[in-house]
Amino acid sequence: MKRHIYNIITLSLILALYSCGEQSNTSDQIEAESTAAMDNRIQVTQAQLEHSNMILGTLEEKSFPSIVSVNGIIDVPPENRAVVNAFMGGYIKTTSLLVGDVVRKGQVLVTLENPEFIKLQQEYLEVNEQLSYLKSEYNRQVSMKAENITSQKSFLKAESDYKTAVAKHTGLDKQLRMLHISPSIVRSGTISSVVSIYAPISGSITKVNISKGSYLSPATEILEIIDTDHIHLELSVFEKDIMKIKKGQEIDFKIPEASSDRYKAEVHLVGTSIEENRTIKVHGHLENEEKTHFLTGMFINASIITDSAFAKAVPNEAVVEVDGVFYVLVLDQKEGDTYYFNQEEVKVKSSYNGFTVIENKSSFDSETKFLTQGAFNLIGD
Repeated sequence: MKRHIYNIITLSLILALYSCGEQSNTSDQIEAESTAAMDNRIQVTQAQLEHSNMILGTLEEKSFPSIVSVNGIIDVPPENRAVVNAFMGGYIKTTSLLVGDVVRKGQVLVTLENPEFIKLQQEYLEVNEQLSYLKSEYNRQVSMKAENITSQKSFLKAESDYKTAVAKHTGLDKQLRMLHISPSIVRSGTISSVVSIYAPISGSITKVNISKGSYLSPATEILEIIDTDHIHLELSVFEKDIMKIKKGQEIDFKIPEASSDRYKAEVHLVGTSIEENRTIKVHGHLENEEKTHFLTGMFINASIITDSAFAKAVPNEAVVEVDGVFYVLVLDQKEGDTYYFNQEEVKVKSSYNGFTVIENKSSFDSETKFLTQGAFNLIGD
């Protein structure tokens, strides 16, 4: 009997010791798990913060615009672009201009030679000489008719001959002036087989379609001149967005193939007809145009700012994208010289001018501190 009692006491002691061991292990496991949970946070010391130039910040209220994204080109007004043609055909006698040359209005561009120029001047001289006689005969017939000593037929013939000659003389005079031949010089007896073609505007030559000795017809474009003293934006806005566009709105644009810099302009004119590709032309004027050196035809990406609103945002550097998911580092705790950050997923709404709006910002308050600079090196490590 005593032996049974001894065995029962021994077994009870063993069970009690085992139970204590279990409780001790469970407590250690909970503590380890708690420590592990603490270790999941990103720790940054004060020294690391200062050495890496990390910055803490809060949500800031910034103005965010509503924009319409468009494409377009750099262009010039129609009066600043000239295509040079000849009024009569001829052979190119002299030309020394190349693409890129700068010319002044009135400068000789090319000279043409053609026997037809001589024939035109001869006809003008002949009519000019006949005109004096026909005018005298007409005046004589007027006087005679007043005294009833001439027939109606003679008077009408003299009148017709004179007025026909005047019309022909006037027409030939205009043709000579269009060819830049002075009628007064022709009347003095000087006839030339060569005519000059002058620059209609000042600017730079952008196209040359001729060579010395080649025949030039009136339909041939000799060259093109563009004056870039005034340039503008020619934008194409899709039909669905055109009702948002108004004169005076700000345009923010860049030339992706040439520079990463951004420039400012303003909506000056909005087109009133829809193109075949369902777009409307919008004309923009540049700010500080005299400081730019754009070339006509440059492709641009532009944003037309149609409205603006204030929103809470963080600097772009505070938001880091990892595999299509956006994260921020939120300060959870500071102990001594150590900062503890939680890596939290956020949804990005929009970005502008260096700041990003967080869509689910309701989970943060005005006191929430973010790592606004230096997060890229910590997130995803």
